[in-house]
Parts: sequence; structure tokens; C-alpha cells
Amino acid sequence: MSKQDGTSRQVSAERVDDPAAHIMHVDMDAFFASVELLERPELVGKPVIVGHRSQRSVVTAATYEARHFGVNSAMPMAVALRRCPHAVVLEPHFDRYAYYSKRVMQILGDITPHVEQLSVDEAFLDVAGARRLLGDSWTIGTRLRERVYSETGLRCSAGAAATKFVAKLASSRAKPDGLLVIPAAETVDFLAPRPISLIYGVGKVFSETLRKDGFTTIRQLQNHPLKDLVRRYGDSGARLSRLSRGEDSRPVSIDGEMKSVSSETTFNTDLSDFEALSTELLAQSERLSERLKAKGLVGDTVHLKLKSAGFRLRTRARALMIPTQLANVLYEHGVQLLAREIDGTAFRLIGIGVTGLEPASGSDPTDLLEPAIARKAAAERAMDRVRSRFGTDAVVRGKLYGRQTRPKTAENTERTDEK
Repeated sequence: MSKQDGTSRQVSAERVDDPAAHIMHVDMDAFFASVELLERPELVGKPVIVGHRSQRSVVTAATYEARHFGVNSAMPMAVALRRCPHAVVLEPHFDRYAYYSKRVMQILGDITPHVEQLSVDEAFLDVAGARRLLGDSWTIGTRLRERVYSETGLRCSAGAAATKFVAKLASSRAKPDGLLVIPAAETVDFLAPRPISLIYGVGKVFSETLRKDGFTTIRQLQNHPLKDLVRRYGDSGARLSRLSRGEDSRPVSIDGEMKSVSSETTFNTDLSDFEALSTELLAQSERLSERLKAKGLVGDTVHLKLKSAGFRLRTRARALMIPTQLANVLYEHGVQLLAREIDGTAFRLIGIGVTGLEPASGSDPTDLLEPAIARKAAAERAMDRVRSRFGTDAVVRGKLYGRQTRPKTAENTERTDEK
């Protein structure tokens, strides 16, 4: 059964008032699918998959009824239809999603100017300044959700807490169509029973390493001596200890104040194939990484940019718990965002960027909790040293080797931008 089907839903049914819980995460429920159902109301309550019905297509979105059968976004359509053969498949309409995204963000902006949009369907808000006029976080979240529904017909979930990390977990727990407020004093208890895999940066490999070492729940990390976690896992152990208690110092960043560094390229021939697009994305990730390293910067949010053959722009974003400048990390997050967009559309441009810039700390900043990726990071640092001595072409990743001789992209249009 899907972990995102709403079966573990938890909400704050009654008013909760804690001034410290002023960070709110708002996430639209099955956004793409819900937008499609506005045009097809007769399908409400039925398993619906958004995407192209072809063997090479992937799922763009799915209703909670479809998720109950184990269907998730970015899953191959063939697999999704095997799990839920009676699902209705609807073609995506990205212009509609952009329209409703803009309307929702305008509503959030009416609540507070402190809005950090992460993607078309989610954002962080800092409602501390809105409390005097609008009430506590529970009241603000309740009215916000009611207004989104009344003005758009779409449902959203919200979580409020003292930090971004916990607020995002709370909104996920409240899905669908719920609100969960976690008072600061209850943060540790809220996190304690959760699986360690919910901590940012803990992937499958590291989860398995932790499991073999006897750690499966966040509570076990909370109760374990910090010194031993550091002895076992180095800096990663210290981060595990902090995050297990919900400690997250990241503020809500206003878009207008955010700086960015990005790299993009326009193709001579439009591309729709995932392998070809992911290869180009890797090349841009390397160029972006080079720029960040040269400036001594790291960023905490990865942004993917795609422009279709019809000049329609798609942007997606993913927040990182730990800022990065490494090409491997940029690419691995970017390619996960890319997988959701492979729906048969031909693209003429791809780009990747980061926001939330800050100086890189230390001489060799390591920003990964995942040991397997940490090994890639070490390899990348070694590649950097070789390139600094013998030139950028001295070492080429295997995935990019053939790209150097292909006349597929317009290299003269490739650029890196800093804003």
C-alpha cells in the first residue's frame, strides 16, 4: 500500500495556540490530479492517474484512490496500470496547473508577505507577523485552507511548527485535506515514533546502515549519546542528533530576496527521452557545481527548469536540509524532479539552479548523510583536484563521454546565471 494514500492521517481537530509554531508548510493535495478533476467532476472519488497512456510514460500525478493501490508519481505508467488496471488515465494540462498555482500563491501572499514558494503546489509561510490580525497558527491554517477551497475548488493540507523540518512533516501527516499544528514543546514526542527515513538526506542505503546498527526510529537517535553518533558517522551523526530533535535553523526566505546560481542549455533538436534529458541535466549540474565551488557557495534549494517545444515553461523545486555545491547531489535531486515531467512532451531547454545561497563552511564541505553518495562526493573532490591541475576535460564522467561528440545541443546558448 502506498505511504501517501492518507491512511496514517493525523490532524489537529481543535484549536492549538503556540506562538512558537509560526512556520507553516502548505501543500496542495494531489494537485495535478485535483486540477484535472475540476473539469471531470464525475471522476471524483475514483482512482485517476494523470499522464500519457504509453509504455514509456511515467505517472505525473495520482488521486488518493489510486495511491491506495500503490500508484505514485514518477512511477512507470505500465507499472501503475498493473497495480490499478481500472484507473482512469487523463492527459496532463500544465497550463492549468500554472494558472491555479498562481491563484493559490496569491492567496498565501494575502495572509503574509513571508512566503517561500518551493514548487507549483507547495510553500512555506512565516505567520508570526500575521498572528495579531488573523489569530494563532491553527486559526490561520484553517481559514487559509477554507479560502483556497472556496476560491479554487482545490483542497490543501497544512502543517505548523517551530521549524521548517517539522512543519513539512506535519503537513505530510495531515494529508489529505487536514491541518496539524505541532507545539514546540511537543516536537520531540511528535518525531520520536517516526522512521529514520523521514529525516532529510537519509536514503535507502543509509537507512539500511542505520538499521544494521540498531537504529530504526527517530526516538532511538534522540536517546543515543551524541558522542557515539559522531564516532560512528562523523558530521552526519551530529546532524542526525540535531534533526531527531527537530532542530532546524533555516528561516522562511522571501523569493524576492533570494539569490540564485543556475546553468541551462537550449537544444538544436527537441528532446523528450528521459535518458537524453538526464544526460544534459548532468552536464548542467557539473557546470553549476563548478560555478558554486569557484565562488565558495552552497545552496539549499534545487530548481529544475524546462521549456517545451511550444515555449511553455515548467519549473520545479526541492528544498534540501543541508546546503550543497556538489554536482552529484544537484543532479540526483534534479533528476528526481525531471522524472515527473517525462510525459511525451518534447523540450527545447533544460536548466538547473540553486537558491538559498550561503558561504561554504570549511575547506571541504560535506553535505551528505547518505554514505553511498558521500563516497561519490569524495570521488568528485578527487576529480576536482585533477581538473584544477590538468584542465576541465582531464576527467569526464562516463554518462557524459559520448555527449562531447554529439551535435545534439546548442552549446553556444549554454549559460550560467547568478541573480
